[in-house]
Amino acid sequence: MNNTDTQSKNPFDVFVIGARKGWNIAVNNMIPNVLMAFAIAHILDLLGVLNFMSVIFGPVMGIFGLPGQAVMALLTAWLSLSAGVGMAVSLAGQGLLNGTHLTILLPAMVLMGSQLQYMGRLLAVADVKKKYWPLLMLTSILNAVIAMFIMRILA
Repeated sequence: MNNTDTQSKNPFDVFVIGARKGWNIAVNNMIPNVLMAFAIAHILDLLGVLNFMSVIFGPVMGIFGLPGQAVMALLTAWLSLSAGVGMAVSLAGQGLLNGTHLTILLPAMVLMGSQLQYMGRLLAVADVKKKYWPLLMLTSILNAVIAMFIMRILA
């Protein structure tokens, strides 16, 4: 008897099982990352790092119609997409980002999100030669830059 014979085919049971799995993912993975992003954003703001980043990255981010602080959401998303979303929401809550800024940022965040996490999880498991890793990372970042240009035009 295989595993599929013992599982219910009832759509309601399948839904409940899926909902439980989704809840566990949200509680164990996403919420801690988002809370961490809020805490980091607050600490960086208290230390003056957000203002410093705004001055340093303001000209580059201005090309995309974004304030300099938006780079924090991109950098955080590069590490963890859910933390990057938390950072973007935190910056929006502080009034540093608005709806147009988020519209420009979010596709880029998704295109390059969680690269650092996935580098080991996917590329190593797939046995991709390490000499190709930088090119793969750069391709995602280039896609994100292109997406920000497109979204700036559309937003």
